[in-house]
Order: sequence, then C-alpha cells, then structure tokens
Amino acid sequence: MKHFLLALFLAINTLFAWSQQKQPKLVVGIVVDQMRYDYLTRFWDKFSENGFKKLVTNGFNCEQTHFNYMPTYTAPGHASIYTGTTPANHGIIANNWYEKETKKTIYCTFDETMKSVGSTGNEGQMSPKNLLVTTIADELKTANKTSKVIGISIKDRGAILPAGHQADAAYWFAGEDEGKWISSTYYMQELPKWLNELNQKNTANTYLQQPWQTLLPIHDYTESIADNNPYEEVFDGEKAPIFPHNLPALRKANKNYDLIKTTPFGNTILKELAFEVIKNEQLGKDKITDLLTISFSSTDYIGHQFGPYSVEIQDTYLRLDREIAELLTFLEKQVGENEFLVFLTADHGVADIPQHAIDNKISAGYFDEKKSFKKVNAALFEKFKVENLVANLSNYQLFFNHDLIKEHQLNLIEVENAAVNTMLAQQGISKAVAATSMKSAEFTDKIMGNVQRGFHQVRSGDVLFVLASGWINKWTKKGTTHGSPYNYDTHIPLLWYGTNIKQGVRTEQVAIADIAATLSVLLNIALPSACDGKVIEGLIK
Repeated sequence: MKHFLLALFLAINTLFAWSQQKQPKLVVGIVVDQMRYDYLTRFWDKFSENGFKKLVTNGFNCEQTHFNYMPTYTAPGHASIYTGTTPANHGIIANNWYEKETKKTIYCTFDETMKSVGSTGNEGQMSPKNLLVTTIADELKTANKTSKVIGISIKDRGAILPAGHQADAAYWFAGEDEGKWISSTYYMQELPKWLNELNQKNTANTYLQQPWQTLLPIHDYTESIADNNPYEEVFDGEKAPIFPHNLPALRKANKNYDLIKTTPFGNTILKELAFEVIKNEQLGKDKITDLLTISFSSTDYIGHQFGPYSVEIQDTYLRLDREIAELLTFLEKQVGENEFLVFLTADHGVADIPQHAIDNKISAGYFDEKKSFKKVNAALFEKFKVENLVANLSNYQLFFNHDLIKEHQLNLIEVENAAVNTMLAQQGISKAVAATSMKSAEFTDKIMGNVQRGFHQVRSGDVLFVLASGWINKWTKKGTTHGSPYNYDTHIPLLWYGTNIKQGVRTEQVAIADIAATLSVLLNIALPSACDGKVIEGLIK
C-alpha cells in the first residue's frame, strides 16, 4: 500500500509540474513525406550543422519510432500522427478507398459540398469530414478558441488532416497550369490578401526556369548508387534519369507546375509559404499557443520516381536540411529562442526498388493487382458458380459483392476462407486473413498486429493480405512505393526541439501514436478523442 501511495504521489507531482511549465508560443509540426530513419544516418556527414544535426544534437531523438499499422500511406500517416491512434479508430484507411455503400472509390479528403478558394478548378473541394476522431489541433482549439491552427503542404491531404476539424486555415498547391496556393470554402470564402500577393510573386515559375543540378559536386554523393542506372523512372521527355534535369525543357511534357512537386524546389516554395503564414498570421506573438503543421511532400514524389538509393533523393535531403536550418533560424528571430517547439517526423518510409534489391541478392518482387483480382474471382466462380464475387481489390484488401452473396445465399465465412486460400496460393503474398477473424481475434505478433490496427470494422474490406518483404504493388520495374508493415516502411525519424524539451536520445521503441499523447501533456490539453498513445519517457524537462 505504501508503494502504491508513493507512486501515486510522484505521478501527481509530475503532472502538476508539467501543468506549471512554460508553454510554447508556437508549435511547428513537420512531417517529411516518405522519410526513412536511415536517411538521417546515411546522409549525416553531408548535412549542415544547423538543420537535422541541430535537431538531433540539441533536441531529443527517438531513434526507434515506428508506425504500428498498415497500409503505410500518406493520409493514414498524417491522420495517425495528429490523432494519436491508428486507422482502426480514425477511419482514414488509405489515400483512396472503396466505399461499400456507394460501390465507388472515394478520396480521403474529397468533399463535394465544398468549393475551391483561389482556383477555378475542383482541387479545393476538400475537407476533413472523413476523419472520424479529433486531432491534437482540435483539442488545442477546444482548450482555447484564440489559438490559431493552420496546415500547409503541397498535397491537400498533408495540409487538411493534420490541422483537424477546427483549423483556421489549410493551404495546398494547385499544379498543372495554375501554380498557386489554394484552399477550400470549409475554411474561408476568399484567400487572405497576403496569400494573393505571394501567389502573384509566383516563385514556382522562377525555380522551374532553371535546371535541377546537384547541390554538391556529383562525385561527392558516395552514399548513393550511380546516377545513371536502370532502376529509376525518367521524367516525360527525358532519355535518362541523370543530372542535370532540364526543368524548363520538361515543363510542358510534365504538366507544367506539377513538375515542381518532383523537385526539391517544391520544398522550397512550401518553406516560403511557412514564413509568410507565421509573419502575416502573427503566429507565436502572444501567450496563447498556436500550431502550424507543415508537410514536405516533394520528398515523396522524388522517392517514388527515383528510389531511396538515388542521387536525386540524397540531393533532395541535403537541400531539405538547408531549408530546415532556415526555418529554425527564422523561428528564433520571429518567435524567440526557447519560445517555440518543433517536432519532425514522417508519414511512412519506402521500399527499395525491387529490381535493385533483386540484383543485390535481396528477396523482392512485383505483385500485379489486376491479375490477382481476376485469379480470385475465377477461383470463387469455380467453387460457388457465381461471377464477380469480389467487387474490388485495393489497398491490400478484397471487397466482396455482398448483394451477390445474399442473392445466392452463400455462406460468408466459406467465401472468406476460399478467398484467403486463393490469395495465399499466389506468389508474393505472405499472409492473408478474413475480416471475420480481424473482428473476433486479437493478433499479437508485429505483422498481423499491424494489419489489425489498420483494419476499420466499417470501412475496411472482407479479406486483407500482406505481400512478402521487398514486394510491391507495381507493374513496372522502375521506381518504388510503400504501404507494407515491414521496417523499411514503418521506421521513421522523430526529433523534438525547443520549449521544455530535454537533450537526449531514446533507444526504446516509440509508436507513432505517442506523439499526440506527448503533445497533450506538453500543452496541458486533453488527449485527442481516440488517442491510445503513451507519453514518451525522458523527453520533457
């Protein structure tokens, strides 16, 4: 009893101490789309002293931070970071998913009731309505309505989901022939004056008028494979995936302003937007904590096209390191040293290009979803004599046509089991499980536990499957992707820096949900509604 009372006393004292701490004037949440943890160590010697190195050496580094679900995609990643839970609860099960009720594929942030602001197209028909729980941003706004919350990204989902339901604004980039920052009527009826002025400067055009050359002499990129190799995709109109990339000549064939997304300069224009948001919205200028969420998307576009061992991806991170350094310097001048808190993480990692892995004697391969879809429907027809029992195959899931199952009075579990066995018989699939099992059993091993935590009982499919390690859903042998429950897709950086953050390192594993739980304590606000994360030990002063 004495030990219990002592532990209770210490816990209460700790919570009281946290509640009395100085609050940051501004929290900046940085997500680097597709950043694997090993990029920090591989490129370390080429980083400057004031970017990633400053965050690591002067802040707190959670070295073993992992996503604990699949599929590891952009939308679920951003939602999980800021809600403190997994797709099983927050409902963002993919970037796009098959909706059972309408029998159509929907986009994670699409909202037909909204209109674009700053654009004549439909790129602004967006909102966070599909996000089923609250975010740390929502809890900050609930605690104090005068707190400002703004989300920015090249991608709409990278801006909208982190900022939550009560955000003051979210801005993203409209490409093709527009080349400007836009928003949605969910947040406002017109863009602020300062953003119109920034759009008129059109710095994206300036960057696209020059070639993309390496930041350092190309022979210094010793951490990467040869620049000219058979594994990378080329830009349309380019004969080989090599430096320099002639952006002015490539614009027309690559959808004009869309091209900047697949260059480091997409990160540059986002950094410039961040500066303008902080200045013009007066973030961090009073005692009430504000929140700015920044998601750097170009790292993802470049990673998909060129892969994790390319000169292009290394050059992108060396340049991003300089952008981070500029952002930290700007925050110190604009908000004040020790007056802001920054955390930097990623929404997922990425697999090696399978053909590159195969050529280096690593097990890998390519899975063809279209062929698999036909195979499983053929097998089910042979057994049940009903055509098209599988309505959709996407996001490592099979969705059944339940109307046909009812019409022909089939036993759902028998159909599930037949589909599971058919999937397991296909090369490249390591695991398959029925939704009935997902609902009735608890999986404790890492891989199947990740599958279960990504399974939403209403939105997810009838059979879920996992590809073998190194395998990806892709028909071409150039470029790569992500989505698996394996370490190359789940292990990401988590760096903390600023107000109330200790200098240190945590080597024990941290789950992505722990970010929101830790922020709730640092900001002395309620946990997001479905948050199941834990406060990271040893991080808070």
